[in-house]
Amino acid sequence: MSYCSFCRSQSEGSIHRWYHDEVYGRMSKTDDELFGRLIMEINQAGLSWEIVLNKYAEIEKAYADFSITKIAAFKDKDILALKSNPKVIRHELKIKSIVYNAQQILCIQKEFGTFGNWISKNQQNSIENWTGIFKKNFKFVGKEIVSEFLMSNGMIPGAHDNDCPVYQKLKKNEINT
Repeated sequence: MSYCSFCRSQSEGSIHRWYHDEVYGRMSKTDDELFGRLIMEINQAGLSWEIVLNKYAEIEKAYADFSITKIAAFKDKDILALKSNPKVIRHELKIKSIVYNAQQILCIQKEFGTFGNWISKNQQNSIENWTGIFKKNFKFVGKEIVSEFLMSNGMIPGAHDNDCPVYQKLKKNEINT
C-alpha cells in the first residue's frame, strides 16, 4: 500500500493525513522549515514514521521551532536537555548531528544566501549523487534520509501517487504558476 493510499484510509484528524495533505511533496517556504524537514527525517531513521509524526509538535518546540540560528548555538546543556526529554527522539548521535548540520547550514547561507539556493545550485541527476553532496556537508544523512528529505520537499518525484488528489492539486498549481 502506498503512503497516499494509507493516508486516504485514515480519519480526517490523523497526523498522517495532515502531513500527507498539507506538507508532503511541497517545497518548504523558508530555510528553517526546510531544515525542519531534515530534522524530522534524521529523527525517523530506524523508527516508524508514526512515532516521529506523533512527536512532531514537541520536536519542533524542543528544536527552537526549527530555527537554524538557535539550533546552531545549542551547547552541551541543550543537548543534555534533549537527551532527557521523553517527548522527543533522545538519540545522542541524531541530536549532535542536527546541531552540527545547523552550523553547516549557517556556512552554506553565508556563501549561497539560503539553504534553498544551495540545494537548487547542487541539483543532481541521481539519489546517489544527492547523497554524496549531503554527506560532504552534513552528518547522519544516508541515502534514505536524503531521498525522503528531497521527496518531502517535492524536489524529486514519488511523494504522491498519480491518482492522489493532492498530487493532482499540486500538478494543477504547478501548471498555473
